[in-house]
Amino acid sequence: MTTLVTGTAGFIGMHVAERLLQRGEAVVGLDNLNDYYDVALKQARLARLQGHAGYTHVQADLADRDAIEALFRQHRPRRVVHLAAQAGVRYSAVNPHAYVASNLTGFLHVLEGCRQHAVEHLVFASTSSVYGANTRMPCSEHDPAEHPLTLYAATKKANEQMAHAYAHLYAMPVTGLRFFTVYGPWGRPDMSPMLFAKAITEGRPIPVFNHGKHTRSFTYIDDIVEGVLQTLERPAAVDPAWDATDPDPASSGVAPYRLYNIGNERPVELLQFIRLLEQALGREARLELLPLQPGDVPDTHADVADLIAATGYRPTVSVEDGVARFAAWFRDYHGIA
Repeated sequence: MTTLVTGTAGFIGMHVAERLLQRGEAVVGLDNLNDYYDVALKQARLARLQGHAGYTHVQADLADRDAIEALFRQHRPRRVVHLAAQAGVRYSAVNPHAYVASNLTGFLHVLEGCRQHAVEHLVFASTSSVYGANTRMPCSEHDPAEHPLTLYAATKKANEQMAHAYAHLYAMPVTGLRFFTVYGPWGRPDMSPMLFAKAITEGRPIPVFNHGKHTRSFTYIDDIVEGVLQTLERPAAVDPAWDATDPDPASSGVAPYRLYNIGNERPVELLQFIRLLEQALGREARLELLPLQPGDVPDTHADVADLIAATGYRPTVSVEDGVARFAAWFRDYHGIA
């Protein structure tokens, strides 16, 4: 069985593809290797996959309709894990057109490929950012999420709605995963763990917004990968208990469609995360405490009860252990003694 994993030069995509390859499965990887952040890091991730006999790489842009149609036609994947996207909450205010091209047009091309080639299950990445102005904690998939605060979040919310339409029209099993803050080895350099580690080791001050009072459901990458693969093995189905008079946003009575949160149930304050990084790196952080930034969500707290019930998924890596593992990789990758 061949699985298409998009975004295999990315953080989560590389880890998901690597786990599938380690299980002896064939993986077709897609990435455009754009320069949103350090391409050398993306190439280093990709090199880990290209050493596996079962891996085939396609370098193409999601927004290139002809290229995506050719990929599906040539490789005919049975399952798809769609993780490629233009990421970054703040960057969406700088380059909004990149988000429309990749996250909307690109996602449409993936949906069409799945439809045309009878893909058995599409699992796609959404984000906890869709909860936006919602202040109810923990965040539940069963609550409405109608007020995203950034264009990035809005594109991901649109992905969820597009996916439901395709699931309904074509009886195509589709599952969306709302990722909460993911960290670990090979992480993205624009995300807080990498930014903090780099600043600490270089002796630079860390800009800490909301005076460090943010809380996040920091989730170690191994736990995320396990949840993705457990979900992939369980195609979405029509929910017979769905009530059309009071519809549940997380499931559907008219489509094989499901939404799950995926993250750690234990939120961690940003300042605590930084303290753990200090300990793991053996250096003191210099903090520049700043007010809340526009578009930032003060807190995220994942309710993952549904994912646990459906798949048995449960994060097992504590934040203390996860930060220590991440710091060890960071020092090794950057040659820091």
